[in-house]
Amino acid sequence: MKKIVGGNRLLIKCCKLYYMQSMTQNEISKTLGISRPTVSRLLKEAMEKGIVKIEIQESEQSNYEDLESSIEKKYGLKEVLITNDNEEGLTSDLGCMAAKYLERIIRNTDIIGVSMGTTVKEIGRFVSKGSNVDAMFVPLIGGVGQIGIDIHPNEVAMSLSRAFNGKFKLLHVPAIISDTDLIEKLKEEKSVSDVLEYINKVNISIVGIGAPTEKSTMMASGYFDKEKLENLKRLNAVGDICLQFFDINGNSKQFKDNSKVFGSHLEDIKNIDRVIGVAGGDEKVEAIIGAINGRFINVLITNYSCAKLIFNYKVGE
Repeated sequence: MKKIVGGNRLLIKCCKLYYMQSMTQNEISKTLGISRPTVSRLLKEAMEKGIVKIEIQESEQSNYEDLESSIEKKYGLKEVLITNDNEEGLTSDLGCMAAKYLERIIRNTDIIGVSMGTTVKEIGRFVSKGSNVDAMFVPLIGGVGQIGIDIHPNEVAMSLSRAFNGKFKLLHVPAIISDTDLIEKLKEEKSVSDVLEYINKVNISIVGIGAPTEKSTMMASGYFDKEKLENLKRLNAVGDICLQFFDINGNSKQFKDNSKVFGSHLEDIKNIDRVIGVAGGDEKVEAIIGAINGRFINVLITNYSCAKLIFNYKVGE
């Protein structure tokens, strides 16, 4: 191997061009009159001799990255994003992180399905001004009751489409219909079937994850009362997505009323390429784990304390 003349002086010059002037290795090769493999070898030698030392300046959230990676590996998720613990502003923090995540991944021609929820409704107001994506936003299920209209999936779809300067379709049917025959008849209506075609083509969805408590979104929807809530608990429900329930293992077949929801069912949601679950707070731990175990979500956005509990969770605790 031909000896490179110049010693440490050449090493330092090569490193300054690469690290301080942001020149490529090809550009350095031409500037210094040496081969591209030689440049690579010099940079490596500089690291080994301690001429170059790389430090990573840890940020406030640097410890989150290890936890994110650990949860991804433990549960087989595509991505986990963790925000700060902020009890008073948790929904806003989660909504903000979800907005930035959507800005990163959404492309033109994507069809994005959305659920209802107090956290999901926050996302639109944190999307950066000037975001322009020719994507379609659709509700995954019909509208909820008359209580809390701002958490309707139709409202969420409109909010996000306006934030991204995209398009939207609305599903003007109830979220839950007791008569299954009526469900099939409604699907045949032209205005409904057109929207269902888009819903069936959703490739990204963003959903809230509920827990069966008296203060939950499901109770605010007007479709549930205390008696139904107690029945859900007897069946070991830990959470819901789009008003459809599951247990800690992700099983949902025991919840017969799930079939009365108009729109995407849990089995449909499982087949969507990227399903982003947005939920936080210690009371949501089992709901989130149930959603992961059922493969209803493959991306999770949550807060730090909730993430720690999820990672350390052991069945039966």
